[in-house]
Amino acid sequence: MHITILALGSRGDVQPLVALGKGLKQAGHEVRLATFENFAQLVMGAGLDYHKVPGNSQDILDGVVGFSEDDLFSGMTDISVAFSSLIDEYVEAFSSPHLLKTDLVINQLPSNLFGWDIAEAAGVPYISAAVIPLTETADFPLLLFPSLPLGGGYYRFTYRLSNFVGERMLSSAVDQVRQRFGLPSQPFWGHYSQLQEQKVPVLYGISPAVLPRPADWGEHIHIVGYWSLDDAADFNPPDDLLAFLDAGPAPVFIGFGSMPVQDPESTTRILIDALEKSGQRGILSRGWAAIGAEALPDSIHVVDYVPYSWLFPRMAAVVHHGGSGTTGAALGSGVPSLVVAFVGDQPYWGARTRDLGVGPGPIRFRDLDVDRLAYAIRIAATHPGMRERAAALGEKIRAEDGISAAVEVIEQVAERGPLQPKAN
Repeated sequence: MHITILALGSRGDVQPLVALGKGLKQAGHEVRLATFENFAQLVMGAGLDYHKVPGNSQDILDGVVGFSEDDLFSGMTDISVAFSSLIDEYVEAFSSPHLLKTDLVINQLPSNLFGWDIAEAAGVPYISAAVIPLTETADFPLLLFPSLPLGGGYYRFTYRLSNFVGERMLSSAVDQVRQRFGLPSQPFWGHYSQLQEQKVPVLYGISPAVLPRPADWGEHIHIVGYWSLDDAADFNPPDDLLAFLDAGPAPVFIGFGSMPVQDPESTTRILIDALEKSGQRGILSRGWAAIGAEALPDSIHVVDYVPYSWLFPRMAAVVHHGGSGTTGAALGSGVPSLVVAFVGDQPYWGARTRDLGVGPGPIRFRDLDVDRLAYAIRIAATHPGMRERAAALGEKIRAEDGISAAVEVIEQVAERGPLQPKAN
């Protein structure tokens, strides 16, 4: 079976789909993955066919990284501007005739953009995939919205509003793609109702031990476990890193992944002072924040890329930005963690970490200071009950096989056939 996967976003959004694609390939399927140009090597390194989508995720994130529910609509406008500047390129990328030569489409894009249309034109089964909860529920609002005490009606409305806005942002591009494929224009309200009525399968690459299943999610919603690349298998740690780890007690990891910061030097100073005040050694990961560029004390070591699956279990605690994939790696490592949240879904994962009892409450990056961070680090690195709970949760997560479970669902969906007729 040939499978096409669409995935856009930061590395934390794309890498889980690469891991899923690699699992599908190992199960005997051909896999094509469409994503931004800066992830081409990641895709091809996993042995998958690459389909280029113009754009660079870092450039887009640089402009929108600061928005949250406090300035939600301003942030959504920024995203719209960033993506709309590439509309012509998206039309070309997603209307390529060879995309129709596939047997199944898996789409990670929000509001099911482009993927549903490709599957409709090709007359093949369609699956929505995500690493954050996006399916409508009366239990909680969409993660970008404030959790106001307005009940299930408000919660459901946040999902419908978000899908409508997402579809309208790129409606021109979607309709051009549909026209090229010989399809009628999408309805003004998009495909949301159609997707709900047909109970289109949804795959969540999240541990069921971390995401509590809402009671109103149907059987077509599958929470299968994290999708992780085994990138530690061929990793040879550098001598200076091994020497640092051997030179004292387990350090605290601090890294913000794909999150850029406006003042790396000032941020680094806060991290250094907080580690010293908490009495902990530290490892700083440069990431897109470019932290750790200045001179560091002997108690702190800076790294570029080190596989989380190798590094995190060796830490006293993990401080990170709260992306879904990094959260999964931190929780799966079995050590306590702390989220310094920048944007979007990150406060949610910070709250889940706290509610699971495996870390202190999240800190907003905009509120980050030495005292607040030092206090949270001290708790995460030394609280015995927190460490015990983190170890138990990590063991449970590591026992899951999210990729195999997802492959099984995908193969079952393929056997059932498409939910929609092929375009004429």
